[in-house]
Amino acid sequence: MVSSSKISYPLRLFLWLLGYSIVMVLCFAMFQYNREKQFKAAEIDSQLQLINNYVITELLDGHDIRKLNLREVHPFEDLRLSVISEHGDILYDNAVDSLARTNHLHREEIQKAISYGNGYAVRRHSESTGTTYFYSATRSSDGIIVRTAVPYSLSLSTLLRPDFGFLWIMGIIAAIMCVLGFIATRRVGLHITRLRKFALNVERGAKISDTEPFPNDELGEISNNIVRLYARLQQANADCDTEHRNALREQQEKERIKKQLTNNINHELKTPVASIRICVETLIEHPEMNADKRMTFLHRCLTACDRLKHLLEDVAMITRMDDGKNTISKARIRLDEVIEDVVADHTPLAQKHGISIENLVKTPIVMTGNRQLLESVFSNLIDNAIAYSGGTEIIIRLMTAEPDRIVLTLHDNGCGVPEEHLTRFFERFYRIDKGRSRAAGGTGLGLAIVKNAVAFHSGSIYAENRSMGGLQFTISLATE
Repeated sequence: MVSSSKISYPLRLFLWLLGYSIVMVLCFAMFQYNREKQFKAAEIDSQLQLINNYVITELLDGHDIRKLNLREVHPFEDLRLSVISEHGDILYDNAVDSLARTNHLHREEIQKAISYGNGYAVRRHSESTGTTYFYSATRSSDGIIVRTAVPYSLSLSTLLRPDFGFLWIMGIIAAIMCVLGFIATRRVGLHITRLRKFALNVERGAKISDTEPFPNDELGEISNNIVRLYARLQQANADCDTEHRNALREQQEKERIKKQLTNNINHELKTPVASIRICVETLIEHPEMNADKRMTFLHRCLTACDRLKHLLEDVAMITRMDDGKNTISKARIRLDEVIEDVVADHTPLAQKHGISIENLVKTPIVMTGNRQLLESVFSNLIDNAIAYSGGTEIIIRLMTAEPDRIVLTLHDNGCGVPEEHLTRFFERFYRIDKGRSRAAGGTGLGLAIVKNAVAFHSGSIYAENRSMGGLQFTISLATE
């Protein structure tokens, strides 16, 4: 025996519907069969009732029942006629020679005639003749019951047999219902099969996709919504996990950078502190030192102190951008005026090194930003060009000015940078020539500050060597 669990739900649903249809058709067929049988019996009864009424009329008119010619009023062969008193006694019977002494009040047709005025019994065996009859009885106004009967022969049985043509119609209807039921259950089965597959995939934790549609109906729409909602929930969870991993990596990267920054600061502090210590120890150990030498050592101390000051300022600036981006305020400013002020401040130092600074940004540029950070961008770039480029000119140019974004370039005509260093150019404390950078007073944080300040303004910066010589920075900034 096949377990119901091994039969698919659509097939089980179809079998249930098929069973329901068969039961319904059988019930209707039985109802229709009995209805037709009763109708045909009632039709024969009505013919016999006509004969009964004729006999009653003749009896009430005083005619002798034995002299009645019933052949003229009925089409039946071997018609049996009986007259029964109101007490159930046989008064006349044309089918027997001697009257039966059996009381007939308990007969079905007699009871109906007494109660309702007429009645019939479809098939009952007669004790008097030994023949099976169809009986029809009618009660007269004086209580006498006239009963007619015809033998239940093959012809009468055929006459009473219902027309089974309706069974063919019911069979066709049942077949059509089965076909429509199969189509309907198969359609519902598609929903169930897909939902079952969806549930199994959810249980396994598989990736859910909403690309395979359900049938286009109300149940399909509900099923599609369920799958899409779960797919979106799954995607949201995946995005949340991704964001969590990214945040964790970012936090780890910040910890790494902070640790690296601490180590680098410690390393960078050693040189000026050591220089100051040596100078102070020398001054203490040689109090007889002449004034010129003493002044030289004091200038060295001052230079080391200035380097410490710049280093601490740069560390404070980059730490502020790392940890306090939400606390750094923005306001509407004129970037062209910021650039003009920075150029004016650095022109004397540039001229001292034989370098000219040409500012070609003459168009008013209004944007939302932090003035101090934007000043540090151009100040550090110009400082680097003056200290390390070895060129004779620095040019700042506006490339594009759109409503939401501007692009500027700053380049020199110096020696440029080896290509292998460009990818790490903006890393903290990264130096191309460490000895030369320290000698120039650099802290190693200038370009890192530039990159963070540009990023704070939703922008980007990249460096490249120019074909004509020198290094060019391309800066993109959001205006809002």
